[in-house]
Amino acid sequence: MFNNIKTSLENKLIVSELSRKLSLGSENIIARLAFAISLSKGEKLNLTTIKDSKGKEYSKNVLFGANAYIYVALICQHYNLYKTDKDIPKYIKMHIDEGLTAINSEFKDNPNLTGPDFLIQKIEEGLSFIF
Repeated sequence: MFNNIKTSLENKLIVSELSRKLSLGSENIIARLAFAISLSKGEKLNLTTIKDSKGKEYSKNVLFGANAYIYVALICQHYNLYKTDKDIPKYIKMHIDEGLTAINSEFKDNPNLTGPDFLIQKIEEGLSFIF
């Protein structure tokens, strides 16, 4: 398993800004949301493109709480890895960075978007896959 995850330096500023704009609570909530959004796109990220780790640091417990095993399982399923694979923290970091960049881009394209509106939009997009 892992103890800490660090975003890229670029995303350190983005996560703070998004936390303020979305008003959904602490920065770890935005990081979880970013992880989920990135993973939901279905893309397999390449470890050779990993960004720096000079940004916001999250402990495993702060980032995922008691549900860390679920987030690890999602990565394992997506990449066909075993739960003790040494690359799991890298994939988690990459999906958080990728998701933060995607969310930031959406807010730049639509500066009047609010946190609740953003969440409703994402929920509706997710439900459209089910129905």
